[in-house]
Formats: sequence, C-alpha cells, structure tokens
Amino acid sequence: MLIHTHEPLKFAFSTTDHERIPELSFGIMGVPFDSTTSYVPGARFGPMAVREASYSFEAYNLRFSENVKVKSFDFGDLEVSPGNFMKTAGFIGDSVSEVLDMGLKPLIIGGEHTVTLPVIENLPEHDSLTVVHLDAHMDLADTYAGERYSHATVMRRVHELGAEIIQIGIRSASSEEAEFAGEEGVRFCMAHEVMGDPAGAIELIDGIRGPVYISVDMDVLDPAYAPSVGNPAPAGLTPHIMEELVLALSGKDVVGLDVVEVASGGMADPTSVNAAKIIYDILTLL
Repeated sequence: MLIHTHEPLKFAFSTTDHERIPELSFGIMGVPFDSTTSYVPGARFGPMAVREASYSFEAYNLRFSENVKVKSFDFGDLEVSPGNFMKTAGFIGDSVSEVLDMGLKPLIIGGEHTVTLPVIENLPEHDSLTVVHLDAHMDLADTYAGERYSHATVMRRVHELGAEIIQIGIRSASSEEAEFAGEEGVRFCMAHEVMGDPAGAIELIDGIRGPVYISVDMDVLDPAYAPSVGNPAPAGLTPHIMEELVLALSGKDVVGLDVVEVASGGMADPTSVNAAKIIYDILTLL
C-alpha cells in the first residue's frame, strides 16, 4: 500500500473501496510539496484546498451534458521530505509505479511543478510521450537559482527524458528558454494567441499521435480566475478556454496528468475551485 503522511478529505466523485480498483481509471495522489517555490509559497496546501473545492460541483456536468462517473481511487497524500526534492521524487516515483501496477493512471494534485518530473519518469511511455503543458511559463531553464531541479526547470528535465512538449498559454520566458524552444522544436501557443482564437492550440492537440500526459500549472489562467499561485502572470487564459482545451484532449490516449501550483488554503478561493473544475471536467470526459 502507498505511504501517506495523512488521510485527508477525498476528492469528490472518487472512491476508497479497494475492491473497485480493477474497474477504475485513475489513481489520485496529492503531493503537498513546495520547497523550490520562488515567489508565493503555499503550494503544499494545494491538495487539501482542491479536494475541498471539488465538493462544490454537481454529479451532472451541465457543460458537457454528462454525469460524472466514479472513475478514480483517491489514495490520499504522499509522503514528502520538505526541502529535499530528490527524496520526495523517490516517494513519488515508487507510488506512481505502484498505481500503474494496479492498472490505474496517475492523477496528481500538487504541490509545486517539480512533482511532474518523477511522475513522467516512471511512466513506461516517457520516451514516446507528448506532454501537453498548460502554463504561463515555459519552465525550460537549465538551472534556476543554481538548482537543476526547480519549478522553473521542470520541462527542461522532461525534455531530456525524450518526451515531446507542446506548451499552451505561455506569456513569460527568459531569452535562454525562448532560444532553447526554437532550437529543440518545442512548440508553443502564447496566451494572447489562444485567447484570440483557440483553434491553433486545438489543432496542435488534434495532431498528437500516441500517449499523452497533461500537466496544468494553474498560473495558465489569468490571475482574475487563479490569484493564489506560485507565480501569477497577467493576461492569461479563462476557464471557458480551459474547457475547450480539455474537450480537445478528451479524445487522446491520456496516460496521466497533474494539476499543480495551487497556493491556497481555502476552498472559496477561485484558484482551488478552478483547479477542481479542471479535474472534474477531465473525469467527466476521459
């Protein structure tokens, strides 16, 4: 069984009945880790806040005219080692492997964005994977504040695993990151392009062949909808656009996903509500 630090409130529309695991699709795991956060701390409270907010939704998803079926087992929160990413990554990797052995796909609630790396590392498809990365930032720096493992370097490390990366909602990057993306063929749609017409981003998604991993940094949304994030950036996406992107992704072979960087301790915070809504929509459609 997975190692937990504690047993928090479970995500709505999930189960804790072990006998149902063979019929389920996703294994939900919270990762309350935020040790490389460089601006707004608090992502360690994200799993709790997102789970609490999940109870604000009806079992019938009116937007997609579908009932939300129980497709997930919520394992609670994984053990983390505050200040020690490598040790925490080991805990995450072992837990992801165990969930995969049960026939479930990992669904991670962060936590800061570094938690994505050990999840993808432990997917058997990681070198043939397309990572759809929804974020305000490229996260392609080689090092940040002298560290190779940081929320600002996570997609650089994912790229080194051999995964293809498609970035949507980007509106902040260093010149080094922009140059790296151009040289390495990392495709991206900037936020203003998506807001002007999401067809370009949807076309990128439609063109994906093979397994897909979805990574959602909540700062992809405009701060009006997600103020409590590690690095808020103006001029972001709206929840309506996110619904369209999730709908486009629903036809793909999704092998795992994460929703990260909710730096909120309250269920009434729109950040946690919108994060829970993204997961709710994914559980409705996939």
